[in-house]
Amino acid sequence: MDRLVFEAMTERLLVWRCLHGGAIDASNVDLPGRHPKMDWGATRSRNVPLLRKLVATYGSCAILAWDDAAVVGTLRFYPKALCGWGESGPCFCLQQDPPAGPPLDLVEREFPRLECLEDKTLFVHCLMVVSPAGDPERYRRKGVATRMARELVRWGTAGGWTAIEANAYEEIPSLYAISGAAGRRFWETSGFGVVYRDTEPGITGEILESARRDADRVGISPGDVTNRYRMRLELRPTPAPRS
Repeated sequence: MDRLVFEAMTERLLVWRCLHGGAIDASNVDLPGRHPKMDWGATRSRNVPLLRKLVATYGSCAILAWDDAAVVGTLRFYPKALCGWGESGPCFCLQQDPPAGPPLDLVEREFPRLECLEDKTLFVHCLMVVSPAGDPERYRRKGVATRMARELVRWGTAGGWTAIEANAYEEIPSLYAISGAAGRRFWETSGFGVVYRDTEPGITGEILESARRDADRVGISPGDVTNRYRMRLELRPTPAPRS
């Protein structure tokens, strides 16, 4: 994995959709994704200006993992104060319509600059790593997600943010795909701690049954599959070098 490069997203490549269809590069970033029922043109028209404004105001809103010219990993984050402007709770999904997606008028609102924010906390919305179809194990369990999290901590600290938060669940494979959230132990190994715990109301029906089967296979109590954790890391400013 030494060939991978981890850096904050810039206008060099605005990754406006998720990696469900595979790696994204300059040749395919503007192509529609795989979901046949989505209005990809409208989604792009909404997301690109929004991402451009977030990058211009805050420096970035995602950490990307690059393999040569292709993005194979994304860790999306937003100012926590900004996430509260919508109806979707702590954050929003770029591939969904409101209320789960960004408010339609979000890009038209005035974004307060970092120095004007009372709460300088970043909130992680989702984390995704994708491998080529012919080589599904290329990036699996190779530390790619961990290195993106470390780069976010470095970037946030250097930029003057004071904390990072993320939602997390139990380490159950079927929950990763539907939530885009990493497990509680993943964040704990990166220095985060649990500051709040409740249950996820969206884990019901077949999703619940699948999660219970996964939990049984990995040794987690089926009763814990709906646990939802708020993870938090306080960022310590980098000391200035001595003269």
